[in-house]
Amino acid sequence: MMAYLGPKAPATRAAQVLEILRITVAILILIHGVYRLAAGLVVPFGTWLDSIGFPFGYGWAMAVTLYELVGPALMLARRWTSLAALGHAAILTLGMVLVHLPAGWFVVGGGRNGMEYSVLLIVSLLAIAWAHWPERRPAD
Repeated sequence: MMAYLGPKAPATRAAQVLEILRITVAILILIHGVYRLAAGLVVPFGTWLDSIGFPFGYGWAMAVTLYELVGPALMLARRWTSLAALGHAAILTLGMVLVHLPAGWFVVGGGRNGMEYSVLLIVSLLAIAWAHWPERRPAD
């Protein structure tokens, strides 16, 4: 494969970095779900979803919160990693469009509450999903 701006990372280090990324992203998402549940923020989240037109806002809020608990646990255990990562990428993409896109790009500095962090997490989740997608076995 062509080297774009220099040599590729050695395969062993690249694999280690992917593991660090998978673990870090899973923990970040897990903390988000644990905090929402522990702080009693599922109901306000559901109320907000109702206010923007989602039917059954509380149900969606609880489903997202539970996914933020179960999905990272699956990712940490390397079970259904690709599906868990793709689900989180979809949830974060919707959140980015509904919440962060209207605030612009920057989270801090050039703006506030923007979408740059969401983009970073979504790209990380897509990379994790791609790396863990099962390989096709050639037909015998």
